[in-house]
Amino acid sequence: MKYIDMHTHTTASDGTLTPKELIDYAIEKELNGVAITDHDTVGGIEEAMAYCKTKNDFLLIPGIELSTEDLGEEIHILGYMIDYQDEKFLKLLDLLQNERKNRAHKIIEKLNELGFKITFSEVEGLTGDGNIGRPHIAKVLITKGYLSNTKEAFEKYLNKGCPAYVPRYKITPLEAIKEIKRIGGYAVVAHPGLIKSNEILKHIVKAGIDGIEVFHPDNSELKYDYYLDLVEKNGLFITGGSDFHTPPAKDRHHGDLGSVRVPTSYIEVMLKEKGFIK
Repeated sequence: MKYIDMHTHTTASDGTLTPKELIDYAIEKELNGVAITDHDTVGGIEEAMAYCKTKNDFLLIPGIELSTEDLGEEIHILGYMIDYQDEKFLKLLDLLQNERKNRAHKIIEKLNELGFKITFSEVEGLTGDGNIGRPHIAKVLITKGYLSNTKEAFEKYLNKGCPAYVPRYKITPLEAIKEIKRIGGYAVVAHPGLIKSNEILKHIVKAGIDGIEVFHPDNSELKYDYYLDLVEKNGLFITGGSDFHTPPAKDRHHGDLGSVRVPTSYIEVMLKEKGFIK
């Protein structure tokens, strides 16, 4: 049986491995494929696609993880097998990336007011060409000796309700689903275990989602039956992934690569419809 990790991040967003390194690590972990799903960017896909041409029988799915908001709650929507070169889509991603930078400036200003001497250039220097995010700010705080770890940074300063938190511009789940479908992809709700309201999840299902990330480090085993029931009743795809960011995993929200994986048979219909397999 072949297995794939369908939720991974690279240096194009807030992962620590380049796309090439991610693929090599996946092969080391005896995975048969991965989906690259960086936050609000497709910057790592081109490099990964080119590198995969040298790797026989390794399945690479071009994807993305879009940040959205519904009824005040942050919802992430995964897009799989997308046209990552679509011009209209790239303009949307540029907008989201600029909003990330604006948010980072505001967070850093708040941290400066709290006595932390860090600069935007220090944070941006960690991202390369990738999207800037709160994990990069946390890393600067840790590197400069202000805090011990990422968990402390988020729980004390960067999470919602904390003194340096700043909300970010987001599209709605419905907008994300429509856009993913417009560019030929499949839309899947990410880590439903982090969604507090079952009603929001039901609303997303009604909005036309194609699948649910049933298997994820943050999904309670007690709710597997609930997710599987939603999948069965609505004819959805089952997906799963580690939400990999760095080896080894540093916090409970993200697993090591391949720690959560699904058989490729789960997404066989997807793969056949898009010509990934015959």
